This record gives sequence, C-alpha cells and structure tokens, in this order.
Amino acid sequence: MINTALLDKLAWLSFASVQAPISGIVLRFPGLGTTGMKSDPDPYDLEWGQSGALTVLAYQDPWGWMNSGTLQFIDDLVDAIRERHQLAPEVPLISTGGSMGGHAALLYTMKTRHRVAACMALWPVCDIPFHYTERVDLPRTFHHAYGSYGDISAQLREHSPLHHPEALPDIPYLFVHGDKDQAVGKAAHSDKLVAALRERGRQVEYIERPLLGHGGPMDYPTTRRIAEFVTSHLKRPK
Repeated sequence: MINTALLDKLAWLSFASVQAPISGIVLRFPGLGTTGMKSDPDPYDLEWGQSGALTVLAYQDPWGWMNSGTLQFIDDLVDAIRERHQLAPEVPLISTGGSMGGHAALLYTMKTRHRVAACMALWPVCDIPFHYTERVDLPRTFHHAYGSYGDISAQLREHSPLHHPEALPDIPYLFVHGDKDQAVGKAAHSDKLVAALRERGRQVEYIERPLLGHGGPMDYPTTRRIAEFVTSHLKRPK
C-alpha cells in the first residue's frame, strides 16, 4: 500500500494540466534505462489533459521488465491515485508505452489486478526470449529484472506477451511499429503478436510505417492517431 502523501515523490502526475473532471488514468510506461524525473507535460499530456486524462509516469526500476516488484508497485500506485483523487471504479485505466514501455503496457494489461480499458503499445518488445538474444546490452537487464544470474529461460517465457496471447484481455489495442526499427525488430515482435491476437478475435489496430525507426521519425497521421486512441477511451461526462 502506498501512502497518498508520497504519490508525487514516486511518480509524475499531470494533475496541473487536467482541464476537466478526471476522465481516465493514462499510465505511460518508460523505455529501458529511463532514470530521469519528469518535470513538464509533453504535447500528449496536454492534449489528453484537455479531455480530463490524468497521465502518470511512475519512477520504477529502469531495468524492471514488469517483474513482480514493478507490477506490485504500479498496482499500488493506481490504488493510491484513485484514493487521493476520489475516482469512481468506472473511471478507465489506459496502459501505454514504447519499447520496454510497450512491453510493460502489454504485460501490465495481462497481469494487473485492475481492469484495463485499452492498451497502446508503441514499437513494443513482445517476444522476451528472442529479445534476450537481439542485442548485446540486453541480457544483463533481464537477469537483474528476474533476480537470477543463472538460467532464466522460464522467467523470460513467463514475462513474454507473445508466449501468452490468450492471457491478454479482450479490450481495444493499438500497435505502432516501423520497418526501420533496428532495436526491436518489427517482424519478430509486433507482427507476430498482432497476428496471434487477431487469431483470438481481439480488437487490434496495427499501424505499420515503412520509414519509422525505433520511436521516430513519426509522421503526422501516426501522432494524431496515438492521441485520438487514448482520448477515445476516456470516460465522457454525462
């Protein structure tokens, strides 16, 4: 349990940018190695805030890979946010992120004790066992995350969305991935998970961009769809 008085020490919240009654909590999971503390809203925070979205960037383990400790921390953080801002259960929770944050958005949706209304995964890591081999900088982060410097093959599979598509809930998903991504290969990750989810009848929108690398450059239609996807799943006032 998190004391609500500590919230602003444990996460950045966009409360100052919310221009309407809170219509949703938008979790924005960071990429691998993110250690900085956010100080100002970005254009997405500002646009979503005009529609009442409270965006949240948790100060989590930068090599966490949504391990059990990270999952518990985020779940407790959501509880504390709902308590402090007196949010009704029907105020939606939206899970978003890019790269490792995209993996976190997906795995959190799969493992959380909360109900997630929609999930947006940008250039996400979907196949954890493969990703362990994809770059030389990655194995150390997985061994750290899963608490062992021995064989972690079972933990990699357990935390791999691609290996458990049936466990991802039946909610709307938006995936964005580019052909020029050299850090998280589109064909090995999003292409496979999107196909697996569609085979199971999930609601999946997939934006594929031939010139997009790992996070950029993004064209205007893609940036607009990212903004609109989140806005469309906020709770409208009656």
